Amino acid sequence: MAQGEPRPLKAQREVVSTMRILVTGGAGFIGSNLCEYLIKKGHTVYCLDNFSSGRRKNLVSFEGVEVVQQDVTAPFDLRAEWIFHLASIASPARFERNALEIALTNSIGTLNVLRLAEKYGSRVLISSTSEVYGDPETHPQSEDYRGNVATMGPRAPYDESKRFAETLAYIFHTRGVDVRVARVFNTYGPRMTPGDGRVIPSFALQALTGRRLTVYGDGSQTRSFCYVTDMIEGLYALIASEREEVKGLPVNLGNPSEHRIVELAALVIRLAGSYSEIEFLPLPKDDPKRRRPDITRAREMLGWEPRTSLEKGLEYTLDYFRKEIAADST
Repeated sequence: MAQGEPRPLKAQREVVSTMRILVTGGAGFIGSNLCEYLIKKGHTVYCLDNFSSGRRKNLVSFEGVEVVQQDVTAPFDLRAEWIFHLASIASPARFERNALEIALTNSIGTLNVLRLAEKYGSRVLISSTSEVYGDPETHPQSEDYRGNVATMGPRAPYDESKRFAETLAYIFHTRGVDVRVARVFNTYGPRMTPGDGRVIPSFALQALTGRRLTVYGDGSQTRSFCYVTDMIEGLYALIASEREEVKGLPVNLGNPSEHRIVELAALVIRLAGSYSEIEFLPLPKDDPKRRRPDITRAREMLGWEPRTSLEKGLEYTLDYFRKEIAADST
């Protein structure tokens, strides 16, 4: 797979009617990028967010989104033709601190979204995660792999509630709701929240401020990183597909290029022009050793695959965090 420059999210208007689209969690990292993409396509977009992890500043760089401040776990009524359900705290640093909130968002929140879709005949995309595979014993991970997840532990509130969200999606699919399930692998890019515990924003801020980059374990664990513009196009391709096969079927979305964490740290240091050193700390409990998506299903059913190289995506991400640091210092 040839990878290079990130594709700008210009999203040329298509010869289709515009729609009312609801994005839960629309003020978050992926959600805000998706809202901007949808606006540029000419759709009417509603962002539902309680701002527990999403940020209002993520929405100020573009116009046209109607913001509804609302917790997805509370009943709400908003008619939309398409729904992207992205609401969830995905920060590893908050998996234990906000354990109950996360579990309820991914269960009751998902149930509320699916009931809304059933009520209005909406097409709905449920955002799942590669975390449903846990610490995988199969590599790479295809959608048929059932995972190796701990039901009790620091990551369980997020991992297990996302698995339950997929079960709810299946139930409503059998009731006739047009449901699609995206298993989102590690995604990065502008509008990530500093200090949320995800590896790329942590490394970026540490390198740009001259601090040591914290690598857990010996850094041999791997991840696969998808730049946000590629992910947004994958999500859109999934919900827009008219193929019957994608209904009620999980689809991996991610970049199958696999990288060791210690190599990622070295790359971030080089691209940032930093003199930071690497500090090795104990590996957290239940931290996955390897993570890489098998995206055969996305390629064959959606004609989608990521095209942004890690190096180019990191350059754009580092530029974003440079501006964030400069803004915070003024």
